[in-house]
Amino acid sequence: MKRIGILTSGGDCAGLNPAIYAVAKAIYRKIDDVEIIGILDGYTGLIDLNTKVLKPKDFEGLLTKGGTFLRSIRQSFKTIDVKDENGISKADKIVKNYNKLDLDALVVLGGNGTHKIANLLSERGLNIVGLPKTIDNDIFGTEETFGYDTAVQVGADYIDRIQTTAASHSRVFVVEIMGNKVGWLALSVGVSAGADAIILPEIPYSAEKLNDALKKDT
Repeated sequence: MKRIGILTSGGDCAGLNPAIYAVAKAIYRKIDDVEIIGILDGYTGLIDLNTKVLKPKDFEGLLTKGGTFLRSIRQSFKTIDVKDENGISKADKIVKNYNKLDLDALVVLGGNGTHKIANLLSERGLNIVGLPKTIDNDIFGTEETFGYDTAVQVGADYIDRIQTTAASHSRVFVVEIMGNKVGWLALSVGVSAGADAIILPEIPYSAEKLNDALKKDT
């Protein structure tokens, strides 16, 4: 029998439960004798052995359900391999419990930090399958992460709504969009909403020049 673990780590975003459903459906279709182990609370669940054996019925209804039924907790990549007073790191515990659970592979749904940890575990010999989820769209080698498109739609919708207030009071609104250290989300939301100016973290800007440009457009 094959045993495959699955976890979600880091911030939540749209599409997590449907992605879990798709993974489970593919596993059940391609592998006849398989057991899926749900790891609760991200990597923390693998450190503390907080797991449960999942059945096909556990995945019912996930396509239209937000969030992640496996729950998620952030684990810092900077501290994942730091040794404690006993000389054991969190990464060491993950590797130990991966083997204790007799897993053949671990499916990891997460963002940039999650995949850094996944790569570290892969280098330690674990079989890792990574699914890129983040509204920031900042996973190397990935054209578009799941969760990103929905975040663009929601951001553009909010700006559309706030424009009526800006027009009513003759004001200029500065809207801050998430995106970590990359400007994909700000750029896409700004273009979608017809923003007069878009500030991206990758491109230096001057508040004075921005102010002058906005005055020219009024």
